[in-house]
Amino acid sequence: MKDFHGKVAVVTGVASGMGRELALELARQGAKLSLCDYDPAGLEKTAAEVRALGAEVHTKVVNVGEREQILAYADEVAEHYGVVNLVFNNAGIAHHASVEKTSFKDYDRLMDVDFWGVVNSSKAFLPHLIASGDGHITNTSSLFGLIGVGGQSAYNAAKFAVRGFTEALRIEMLASGHNVGVSCVHPGGIKTDICNNATVGEGQDQASFADFFNKHLARTEADAAARTILRGVKKNHGRILIGPDAVALDLLARVTGSGYQRIMSFVDSQQSRFL
Repeated sequence: MKDFHGKVAVVTGVASGMGRELALELARQGAKLSLCDYDPAGLEKTAAEVRALGAEVHTKVVNVGEREQILAYADEVAEHYGVVNLVFNNAGIAHHASVEKTSFKDYDRLMDVDFWGVVNSSKAFLPHLIASGDGHITNTSSLFGLIGVGGQSAYNAAKFAVRGFTEALRIEMLASGHNVGVSCVHPGGIKTDICNNATVGEGQDQASFADFFNKHLARTEADAAARTILRGVKKNHGRILIGPDAVALDLLARVTGSGYQRIMSFVDSQQSRFL
């Protein structure tokens, strides 16, 4: 897919951050959009900005972790536009805590949104993408889908799962001959609200965690991330790394194998001094 003009694109998690910037950039490039989010106010704010750019927009309040909602949404989009060409599964949440302090409910909540949300949407929209004859699905994993990080076991579990699911889907689409591209996105530290809205373990200070991330780890602007994703989709890249931190740490893990874990344990011990 070399051009998004006139294509119907679905973006989840558009209330802020990368989802919002993907919607705006797709609008600038002439796409027709269907936007969804769990936050009605944030969804409408983004939709208004997209409409101001002259794009046609369909919206729906959806919890991607609720399978019946996303299945109904996919059918609604296909009925509204008659075709679906692009799906960007971007919605996600975060939680910071050690395994000891992460509850089973925290694991369930992260997996419901970050993993099952991707599976639900991918399964719901895949028949429509295949039928379009010119489709692409883009699933957002993370740098933490490439390396393990202390305090991020729930997020790691979900994002590693997204990576495995997406790479398997890409292999199947290549083998089947369906004209459906598949990309897995691995952002590093992006300037979004995900850490501002993240939950933390008992006894930890959420504000300190968000402040540490925003000051020391978030180096890439969300609009730059969106443009990188769309360039990768146009080139049908299977893996899209975003930010110099993602590139560097991916290389570190490839070169050192499990050796990177000792380096990350030192980073984790230093980080704990500030949280």
